[in-house]
Amino acid sequence: MPKKAESLTVNSERLMLAYLCIKEVEGLPAQVGILDRFSLTDAEIALVCAAAIGSVRNARLIAKKPKKQ
Repeated sequence: MPKKAESLTVNSERLMLAYLCIKEVEGLPAQVGILDRFSLTDAEIALVCAAAIGSVRNARLIAKKPKKQ
């Protein structure tokens, strides 16, 4: 199998697994928090969550902010 085709297969499988992990999770910040553990790029997370890359970045910032008590 050519290297490019192998890369696409691995990437597709990885994104499918990422999607299966978050399909029941509500809210982009929660989804991004889970997908961050997989070391996915912003673009990959945006693709899995059907969101814009900027929205993924904003969700990361929201997750990093300390919660008020």
